[in-house]
Amino acid sequence: MSQIDRLRLPDDDPTFGGNRIFDLFQYSPAVTANGMVFIAGQIGLRADGTIPESPSEQADLAFQRIQSILAHLGLDFTDLVELVTYHVDVGADLKDFRAVKEKYIRSDFPAWTILGVAALARPELAIEIKAVAATRAR
Repeated sequence: MSQIDRLRLPDDDPTFGGNRIFDLFQYSPAVTANGMVFIAGQIGLRADGTIPESPSEQADLAFQRIQSILAHLGLDFTDLVELVTYHVDVGADLKDFRAVKEKYIRSDFPAWTILGVAALARPELAIEIKAVAATRAR
């Protein structure tokens, strides 16, 4: 039988501003099971709930959110094993997205799937990033 742990963020988390959005939509930012961490899709949302217009800034915020989740679990980007990115305009945004991605993921590259989508949860969103990481042996 596996141990399943659901991440609950501190209420004063500077990246997320707490758990309000997770409670509202009834999901966890990350779930750990069988040595794997499944990180819910992260968007370019600021802690105050606003979304920047620039897809590059949205990508940067989404990576910051993933970085924060990983840090809460004692992990970092080298622990990622899979990355799935969703792009409303993959053709126009991929070059800038890659430049942002390279700021965060510099080595130990995860598997990466790039998907073009018609829309995301809010009309102003341009990208979403889902990730899977492996926990470290303790």
